[in-house]
Amino acid sequence: MSDNKQKRGQDRKLVARGDKYEVAYFAKKHGLEPKDAKRIIEAHGSDRDAADRAANRFKH
Repeated sequence: MSDNKQKRGQDRKLVARGDKYEVAYFAKKHGLEPKDAKRIIEAHGSDRDAADRAANRFKH
């Protein structure tokens, strides 16, 4: 299932963990290895805010 770019609001607060580009973007955004980014996304579901907080904790 791909991310619908036409949707606004709630959809943008979710991480589409099945899309490779979403994982790659998340990894680049936080300076992580893709495998670590994927692990964080899988652990925190599709909630982008929770995944961002976890990535910030992971770096420190």
